[in-house]
Amino acid sequence: MTVSVGIGVAQFAPTADASANLEVIGQLARRAVERGASVVLFPEYSSFFTDPFDETLAENAESLDGPFVQTLTALAGELGVHLVAGVAERASDGERVRNTVVAVDGSGVRALYRKQHLYDAFGQRESDWIEPGPVEPPQTFEVAGLTFGLMTCYDLRFPEVARVLADAGADVALVPAEWVRGPLKEHHWTTLLAARAIENTMYVAAADHPPTLGVGHSAIIDPLGVTVAGLGTATDVAVGWADRDTIRNVRRVNPALELRRYRVTPR
Repeated sequence: MTVSVGIGVAQFAPTADASANLEVIGQLARRAVERGASVVLFPEYSSFFTDPFDETLAENAESLDGPFVQTLTALAGELGVHLVAGVAERASDGERVRNTVVAVDGSGVRALYRKQHLYDAFGQRESDWIEPGPVEPPQTFEVAGLTFGLMTCYDLRFPEVARVLADAGADVALVPAEWVRGPLKEHHWTTLLAARAIENTMYVAAADHPPTLGVGHSAIIDPLGVTVAGLGTATDVAVGWADRDTIRNVRRVNPALELRRYRVTPR
């Protein structure tokens, strides 16, 4: 019998108050579990966020054994789920930080990803504050027979990132984001989420900040590009289900991954 995995996308607006962020995370995680989620995804910069970026970002960055990840791990253990969230991780130079995604269960960090494509676009310069992540093989984690991979926000505009996850066996791409609002940005967000799902015949789940800074519209997209669950602009959780039979059926009808003639090579 096919096992369906409940995936929750938790949409909220992180602030410069780390303890307040953790309180909201706890509330939304519990709500997601009540609605059937086994994996709960939170936005980019869930641990600490300020707009515009300033020196407080580095001052409040943490190590991966710091209080934010420890609290997230304890919460995952209490609820018996996997939690995935963006962390402002302390970097090597003490001035910039790493934009890191961690996936934890009650035993600790199961996978992590440091954002590779920084948001130096649309008048922004994330690289002034963030150290880019290394190009390295993706880390994944498994829940009930489904493999989950990690990417972040602006990475959506680079189809190679999701394709590398698919090559690593990921069935679901998890995308924490702070997708900055602007002309046509909601259109870009929903289009790129669907495109990454369709071209890789995989699920894509994304959690964004709500307005006024983000676009909201957090969602779970199936391998045909159909939104199976989603939110508008509220602070809330949407839960959708993913299963291997759906992926298998889509890939039988559309074996695009097998038919392609090019591979992704690092630059």
